[in-house]
Formats: sequence, C-alpha cells, structure tokens
Amino acid sequence: MPSDFLNSLLSPRFPSSAIGLEKGVVSVVQLERGRGGFVIKRAASVSLPDTLIQPSFDQTNISDPAELREALSDLLTSAGLLRQHKWSVSLPETATRTAILTLEPTSSKREQDEMLEWKIERSFGAQLAELRLAREALPPDARNQRRYLTTAARLSVLAEYESVFTALGWHAGLIMPRHVGEEQWLRNGSHGDGLLLTGHDEGFTAVLMRQNRPFVMRTVFCENEDCDDEIHRVMLFYRDRAGTNGDATPSIDRLLVLGGQLERNRVAEIAQETLGASLKPLDASEVGLLIPGGDLSFDTIAAPAGLAKMAW
Repeated sequence: MPSDFLNSLLSPRFPSSAIGLEKGVVSVVQLERGRGGFVIKRAASVSLPDTLIQPSFDQTNISDPAELREALSDLLTSAGLLRQHKWSVSLPETATRTAILTLEPTSSKREQDEMLEWKIERSFGAQLAELRLAREALPPDARNQRRYLTTAARLSVLAEYESVFTALGWHAGLIMPRHVGEEQWLRNGSHGDGLLLTGHDEGFTAVLMRQNRPFVMRTVFCENEDCDDEIHRVMLFYRDRAGTNGDATPSIDRLLVLGGQLERNRVAEIAQETLGASLKPLDASEVGLLIPGGDLSFDTIAAPAGLAKMAW
C-alpha cells in the first residue's frame, strides 16, 4: 500500500528510525531520547555509485532498483537494523518541490480551492493528477492573505522509491524532502528566527523558521560559483521583507548550514554583511544531537535523524 507523502505532522507514532537517500550516499539512523537531547542508538552510511540515484522531479531517479535494494539491505545489516520494517524516509531535495503559496481573499471556498489548484499547477509545472501533494496552513501574512506550505512529488518518481521499499518489506509511513528532516533541528522553542541553508548539486534550499514553523522558503537553482551571490540575495530578501514587527533588522539567532556544497564560514560572513548578525553555524551538539565518535557526518545524517526525532 503506498505511503502517504508528507503525512500530517499530527499523525501519531512515527518510528524512531529513518533512512536518508541522496545521490552518492544512503544513511540509516535510529535515535533514543537522552538527557538534554537525542542520542544516536544505531547509525551507518554507505557510498553509492553516483549514477545509481539521479535526483529529479520529473525524470527517472533510480537507474538500478535491484542494486539499490542490495545496498539498503547491506546497510541495515551493518547497522543491526535488518529486522526493522517501519521507517521514515528523507528523499533527495531535488526529487521533490516545495513552495509557500499565497492566496488573496475570495468570496467563496470554491474560488479559493480553484485558485490554489491553479497556483499549484503553475508553481510545480504539472497537472494535479500527476502529483501527490501535502499542504500545511501557515499564519497569514501582513496583508492577511492565506499562506500554504505545499510540497509535491510526481507519482511516477514516488513509485520508483516505493517499489524498492515494498520489495524490502518496509512500511515507509512518512516520506519527506530532505530539508523537512533538517529543519526539525531548528524546532527547539527559541523565540528568535532560525535559518536553514542546505546545499545540493543544483543549488540550495533556504528555510526561515519562525515560532517553530516555516515562515519563508526558497529553493534556488544555481551553479556552485554563484551560490554566494544567491545566498546574499536570499538574506537581503529576509532582511527587507521578513523582519519582525516591522524592524529593519530581523531577530535571526540560529544558523544551520548543511551540505558539502556550502562553505559554512562564508555563509556566516554573508549573514554578517547583510543582517548585521554575528552567527556561528550550529553543529550537531548545539542542536541537541549527540553523535558518537567515528566517521558519521552531521551533513549526511541530519535529515534522517530529524525525521527520527519526530517520534517524540
């Protein structure tokens, strides 16, 4: 039975184990609650051929499903989790699309629904019948317009991944884009804003968290050499359009930079230049995750670990 894509965050009993799929690597994490945060109980990562998973919103993602099944089986064996069958899964960032859609007030619910459907098809470049969607209502903007965090995946792309999970005997009840798992580490009750920047081969995704919910989100497609300029533009937008109570300087107090494509110190410099904020990119321990010594990278496991955190 197909899993529900981006199930409601109110759904109970999420598993404390999660898989993270990316181009060139797959990771598995099992968490337990520790004093003052979360502790990795079991975890492992394995490299994949770069051609095995080619993340894409509208093209084939998995070149050899049998090879991916074998890699996943070997990974679970090495982590001691072969008997685990309930999973949350983070997909590669560019295998999905997410956008915050804003609706002007309308006279009827029917008009509102029609406008939202039109904006979805326009934003994601596909007919509704080709997509599996998730929608979360956000607080209205300054003009009292309705806002929805909307995530889409093509049914054909999801079917590739789900066929692999089914063949392994898994129930993947929660399937999310990578940034959704990563942003969980900024949902820690802070009164200030948190900014996530997560890099991938085609650019980066920026998510501004306010009151433990996404407030602004942008996915930027660019070459690596253009990332600095694009990050600068995103932060200027945040400074000029997303300040708190009309203040010129927003109250950003947490910066999480993930993905080997982004240089953390340079991102911090851009934040200083544009926001006037002296921010040190957070590491795993500073967001409440204890990683045991070894070869595990926070960049690699942040997304699946964030989904596993949702068990609590």
